[in-house]
Amino acid sequence: MAGPSSTQALPDLVSAAYEQAPTPVRPKFIEYLLGPVGPLALVAIGNGAFGHLLHRLRRDAVPVSLDDAARITSNHILELARYVEQCSPEVLLRIASLIAERPSEFVTIGGSALLINLVEWMRRQSD
Repeated sequence: MAGPSSTQALPDLVSAAYEQAPTPVRPKFIEYLLGPVGPLALVAIGNGAFGHLLHRLRRDAVPVSLDDAARITSNHILELARYVEQCSPEVLLRIASLIAERPSEFVTIGGSALLINLVEWMRRQSD
């Protein structure tokens, strides 16, 4: 995946948007990013910060809770976003849909910058 046109990489922008995201939105943010992550990566990324979410790999898993999200920092999200960018970059587009669905909750520099860069990335992919 080609990097964004700005000086910041998409994972940095994802991390910044997560840090500025309202608390109720953070679990969905995490769920989107964890979509392509398997059990080994889940316990390895962020020095095991996501290991407590192994249960969510089951078919009948409970969604990520606010308590689960409270354990995750923007640095953990940065490492997760770097992994996702390598293995399944299209997942980052789901973050764009999350921001677009809740524009009033993401009226932040981080959310706006991420959305702009993701739109630019999609445009380059279609060219």
